[in-house]
Amino acid sequence: MPRAAGGMGPGAPAAAAAAVEVPGTVLESLPNALYRVQLETEARPQVVAHVSGAAALRRILPGEAVVVELLAYDPGRGRIVRRRF
Repeated sequence: MPRAAGGMGPGAPAAAAAAVEVPGTVLESLPNALYRVQLETEARPQVVAHVSGAAALRRILPGEAVVVELLAYDPGRGRIVRRRF
């Protein structure tokens, strides 16, 4: 069955709509392409995040400002969606 345009068809996960983007700073690079990120919110100070999409083609170094997408089902993990300038 073909997927709907935009990726939000019947096969799309329900948590994708509940994602929250939060600014943060990369603290350290971990094994397996993971990063520890310090968030700019008091609710969850640090998360472990991986890089998504085209951002994965560029190296992210400690100290860089990034935007992390947090999902409702696991607030301790996230996805780095882009750099912040």
